Amino acid sequence: MPEYQGNLKSKLPKTGTSIFAVMTALANEHKAVNLAQGFPDFSCSEKLVELVNQYMKKGFNQYAPMPGVMKLRESIAAKTEELYSAIYHPEKEITITPGGTHALYAAITAFVKEDDEVIVLEPCYDSYVPAIQLNGGRPIFFELKYPDFKVDWNELKKLINHKTKMIIINTPHNPSGATLNAQDMLKLQKLVMNTEIIILSDEVYEHIIFDGLEHQSVARFPKLAERSIIVSSFGKTYHTTGWKMGYVLAPAALTAEFRKVHQFIAFCANTPIQYALADFMEDKNAYMGLPQFYQEKRDYFQKLIKGSRFKILECQGSYFQLLNYAKITQENDAEFAKRLTKEFKVASIPVSAFYHKQIDNNILRFCFAKSNETLEKAAELICKI
Repeated sequence: MPEYQGNLKSKLPKTGTSIFAVMTALANEHKAVNLAQGFPDFSCSEKLVELVNQYMKKGFNQYAPMPGVMKLRESIAAKTEELYSAIYHPEKEITITPGGTHALYAAITAFVKEDDEVIVLEPCYDSYVPAIQLNGGRPIFFELKYPDFKVDWNELKKLINHKTKMIIINTPHNPSGATLNAQDMLKLQKLVMNTEIIILSDEVYEHIIFDGLEHQSVARFPKLAERSIIVSSFGKTYHTTGWKMGYVLAPAALTAEFRKVHQFIAFCANTPIQYALADFMEDKNAYMGLPQFYQEKRDYFQKLIKGSRFKILECQGSYFQLLNYAKITQENDAEFAKRLTKEFKVASIPVSAFYHKQIDNNILRFCFAKSNETLEKAAELICKI
């Protein structure tokens, strides 16, 4: 293929390939145990697969309604009311999306205009900032306090001005595993009172929370909910990240604007999977049992690596464990993560990749959404370091 001869000016000049893709490729190349990218290596429910297959065979293979299959939206509304005492209208306030990342991009695109400021809490998922920049917005970075990754709301307040369009929050938090509690939500609610600031709440790990904690969705707080767009993920909940299925909850006025963008990015999400999920949601144990399921994996992984030279940081939710390696080497985290993959055959994610200034606290992120066999194999390698 001949080379393009035009003058290419990138809209994302500082953005390369996602760190998740880079580390997974490196893991594959060196045949390393992959605890880098956040996906389970065990199977999803056979019943769910059968349901998808049934709907495919029944002919549900064409476009779904743009906002999503109504039965699925009704199931989400019922679950949200039961868990968070919040009522969302299936017709006007719930939208099914092809994954959480799509939902985040569409939400930012719908509301962020040229020179709008968006407060981003770092470290953060790597799709937030490019989405802001592609829409002409300006990310305003707020650093969470290491090592507990808590929010100093008094400090954050200083960043708010007349240009602040949106604040993005994420709980349970990727990459740290920290969670926002009820007091955090009340402080945020007070912070944005009498403003027009929109809250984009990334809650894709809502059901993966530990030690008896309750997920504090913004949906629980009416004064926050009225200005919030909530993003959730079936992929995280049902171990089907490759299906790319998520959903958005938002008040009618915000949903209307969100859908204007959503319809021109994807139009709709996968049809047979939507019908299957609607049926599968009748089994509440499939999501209500997740805290115990993943807490057992977290605890098992921590137990296996307890004798290593890594320091285990607290993990309240998500399926990621941060490990500090300061007692092992003073290499920067990106170089150490690569060496760990090549020489010791276990892949992780350097946490500096979640900061715009590549802040390095000598910590790596490991995904424990893996079979016990995989965790045992990885732990054996980690303990040799």
